[in-house]
Order: sequence, then structure tokens, then C-alpha cells
Amino acid sequence: MGQGRSSATQVMVLGLAIIMCVLAITQPTFGASYTVGDAGGWTFHVVNWPNGKSFKAGDALAFNYDRSLHNVVAVDEAGYTSCNPQSGAKVYQTGKDIIKLNKGANYFICTFRGHCQLDMKIAVNAA
Repeated sequence: MGQGRSSATQVMVLGLAIIMCVLAITQPTFGASYTVGDAGGWTFHVVNWPNGKSFKAGDALAFNYDRSLHNVVAVDEAGYTSCNPQSGAKVYQTGKDIIKLNKGANYFICTFRGHCQLDMKIAVNAA
């Protein structure tokens, strides 16, 4: 009986080890988090804020701003260039928006009158 108990214990330990390995492999990975505009937040003249940073798909951008003065709108390249969002563009307006980056080009603008034209927009490329 002592040998059977030892074998059962070994099987249980091996089973737990396999479960732990599977959990470690399948555990979601979280990307880096960036505050747009750093301490100044989402405001005018942030167009160059992404320069020199390396972004990856799944990284999160935190947009901090006064929601009575600004918003964040995810747009395509044409909307970014023209400062006009396409129909159905996603609008964020909580003042503390967290947006995960998709692989490739990600564009964001403020659609309050004149803000995008004052470089309240960013283009982020995520690898």
C-alpha cells in the first residue's frame, strides 16, 4: 500500500506541475502603458509626443484631459490628416481614457473646434 500512495502522490504532483506550466504559457501578457503627453496630458501640441518611443500592439495609451474642454477620437489616416473623423469613429470623452493599440497605425485627434489644427493629435505605429 505504501508504494501505491507514493505513486498517487507523484502523479498528483506531476499533474499540478503540468497545470502550472499550462497556466504560465496561456496567461495573458499585458503591454506597456504610456500617458499621452506625459505630465502635461492630452493637450495642444502633443503631435510629436510619440517620437522616440517604441510601441507594440496591446500597449495602452492613457489619455488624461479635462472632458469639458477636449475629447479623443480614434480615426483613420485620412481623418488624422484632415482633422475630420470618418462616420462611426470611436469617440472617447471620460477625461481618463485607456486605449489599447492595434498592430500597425493608430491615429487619435481631438474634435473640439480648432484643437486638431493646433496639433492635438497623435499618430502611433505599433509593431
